[in-house]
Amino acid sequence: FEGGFLKKFRARYPNKPYIALEDRRGFWVSEQYGRLGPELSEKAISIWESKNFFFELDPLPGAVEAVKEMANLADTDVFICTSPIKKYRYCPYEKYAWVEKHFGPEFLEQIVLTRDKTVVSADLLIDDRPDITGAEQNPSWEHVLFTACHNKHLQLKPPSRRLHSWTDDWKAILDSKR
Repeated sequence: FEGGFLKKFRARYPNKPYIALEDRRGFWVSEQYGRLGPELSEKAISIWESKNFFFELDPLPGAVEAVKEMANLADTDVFICTSPIKKYRYCPYEKYAWVEKHFGPEFLEQIVLTRDKTVVSADLLIDDRPDITGAEQNPSWEHVLFTACHNKHLQLKPPSRRLHSWTDDWKAILDSKR
């Protein structure tokens, strides 16, 4: 999301200030851009509300291979749990199309599209959002924070865990739940 956003933001608004990936802080891009100038928050939002934003995102390095390998493990069910944006005209369709493009049509059955991930039953949720809240105060899953530019500076308190990249040892995390 972050790299794709920055590339499109700079292309659409070449003369506007931007936040380099290494300077991103906080999950909400629009909040940090809003601190640069009130109009920049709306400009930022317009990027991910645009047609083809989600479909054209590149997969993270190693992600496709890791998820496919995970899905082939015995006694392991893998789902892609993703949230649509509030102005959802393109987002849900493009997220499904993106999964089909990168994982194949058989993986479409493995998508969980929800605004509230706390109600999803699972053992693990690997996600870059550090504060996942919702209707369920104590979700069934353990949240493993996936490192992204906006959260790499956060210090996790034990027993919280982090997955730094898809080439990191995700198998050890899965094995710890068996």
